[in-house]
Amino acid sequence: MDELRIVGGHRALDLANTVEPRPPGRVEKDHLGEPGALLSWAIRAAIVDEPEAARIERAWAADPRAAEAALADARALRDLIDPVLAGERLDILTARWAQAVGRSTLVAPTDHHSPAELRVGREPAWTIPDRLADALVDLVRTADRSRLRTCPLDQGGCGWLFLDRSRNGTRRWCAMEDCGTHAKIRRLTERRRTRRA
Repeated sequence: MDELRIVGGHRALDLANTVEPRPPGRVEKDHLGEPGALLSWAIRAAIVDEPEAARIERAWAADPRAAEAALADARALRDLIDPVLAGERLDILTARWAQAVGRSTLVAPTDHHSPAELRVGREPAWTIPDRLADALVDLVRTADRSRLRTCPLDQGGCGWLFLDRSRNGTRRWCAMEDCGTHAKIRRLTERRRTRRA
């Protein structure tokens, strides 16, 4: 898997950003092309840790159909991101999230001052898509939508989604060192061409 940037500021947005460019344009690259790519991405995006990934890999090796089902489910959740952000298809997300909660467990706190933890994704074969469903619910429940941005395709960006956590809320690019730099270089080149003409 190519080194995919993790720039969304939220796990669900990082899932949205696993295609280039993002819809509505024609997708040229899907970074989740097979179950192994999904597992590699999930480690990088902190959906699972290394020991969990090893358990998932064993479960998927024992049941390749479960691996393909997990991949299909992750992609279906990715396809839900834009609609649920627009307030649509929430019933589908609710049903999928209920399945994830059904495969979750409450873990007792280490001391009586801490809250219990809801550990989503108890079953290795379903850990990644269950956690993605939970992340998507978290996004629509808690994210500050006024800070949701799209890296501007029309200005040379990639169309990826990100939460602008800058102090003044003026971040334009998914990553200044990538899309922002490319756009600056492109503008500079165009200015030089104009001057020569």
